[in-house]
Amino acid sequence: MRPVGYHRTAAGRAGAAARWAALVVAGGLFLLPFAVLLRDGWSALPEVFSADVEVPFARSLLNSTVVAVLQTAGQLLLCSLAGYGLARIPYRHAPAVLYAIVATLMVPTAVTFVPSFVVVSSLGWLSDLRGLVVPGLFSALTVFLFRQHFLDFPASLEEAGRLDGLSRWGVFRRVVVPNSTGFFAAVAVIDFIGSWNQFLWPLVIAQDSDTWTVQVALSSLLTAQNPRTTLLFAAAAVSILPIVLVFVLLQRYLVRGVTETGLTGR
Repeated sequence: MRPVGYHRTAAGRAGAAARWAALVVAGGLFLLPFAVLLRDGWSALPEVFSADVEVPFARSLLNSTVVAVLQTAGQLLLCSLAGYGLARIPYRHAPAVLYAIVATLMVPTAVTFVPSFVVVSSLGWLSDLRGLVVPGLFSALTVFLFRQHFLDFPASLEEAGRLDGLSRWGVFRRVVVPNSTGFFAAVAVIDFIGSWNQFLWPLVIAQDSDTWTVQVALSSLLTAQNPRTTLLFAAAAVSILPIVLVFVLLQRYLVRGVTETGLTGR
């Protein structure tokens, strides 16, 4: 005689097995393009950094790394300060400033593209890393995200810092930032990936091959008269390694970021 609950346990095991099978199938479908990428590009991998290739791929990797790191660091610094100021510093015109920042999110990128190009060109930053880095040092969306995070930051921690004699800057640097590392890491991953994957702006600004980013270099392989698909696949596989590395290094902080954003000071 079967014990009580046998059918319920069997049904639970069957359901778990079905879920695992669905996850395995979904994971396989997700990884299939990467498997094809590695399979077809593996043979051409030594050619990516070869001197025989007209595309300066090694240089473009360095340029993309410099641009992504500087833009990510700049956004974390400037946008966190702006978000903290809007969330915590009493200021009569703070709502108007916030509305103005949020309003810029509704403006299509195509509208500001030409004025931004004119400004960069007038500064002499064409084919210069400054023209690639500086326009991306500030993000309205990142400011908004930081403001929302700091609104929910426990006010008691800030008050304890003020009682210890810290200034507002000291509270931000010694109390708020160390207790928001998870959120900073999550924003850093988003900003880094967005900066690394930029294409249109670097394509217009980097008119010299020495200032190409990796996305521009990949496009030059794709639009050549005699496209070398295997070389393109190998270069694409190399170009995603920095993103994978950033994700692996910051993965544990991302989990903390999810839990930290649940803290409230109310």
